[in-house]
Amino acid sequence: MRLTSKEALSYFNKGLNCAQAVLSAFCEEYGLSRETAYRIAGGLGSGMRSGEICGAVSGAVLVIGLKYGQKTYSDVESKKTCYEKTEEFLKKYGDANGSIICRDLLGCDISTDEGRKTANAKDLYNTVCVEKIKSALTLLEELGY
Repeated sequence: MRLTSKEALSYFNKGLNCAQAVLSAFCEEYGLSRETAYRIAGGLGSGMRSGEICGAVSGAVLVIGLKYGQKTYSDVESKKTCYEKTEEFLKKYGDANGSIICRDLLGCDISTDEGRKTANAKDLYNTVCVEKIKSALTLLEELGY
């Protein structure tokens, strides 16, 4: 059974990063333990801590890989499908949110101390990040994941 957006967001509010929150919603469905999911996505939050690709987007791409990723090195058809599905998600997410880049979405660069202070002062993690996680989860659902 898949976690609801509300449940995944409750994990984010308890300390998971954005990528972990998105991936955690799909653990049971794809046979992944929560501990493994948390560890796999552990470095992806805050745009890989560099303000780059949004962690919610990275978590969603991991979900796409779980569904469509190649199972062997010679499984080129699955690899192609996974890339196509990833491109589709990235385009739709970018169109819906204006960007897939963390610092653009937040309006500050959280790879710096100053940017993190700004994000905390403006409560961006509890406002913008929550909305971006919801957006990723909704889009994954709309696309059939």
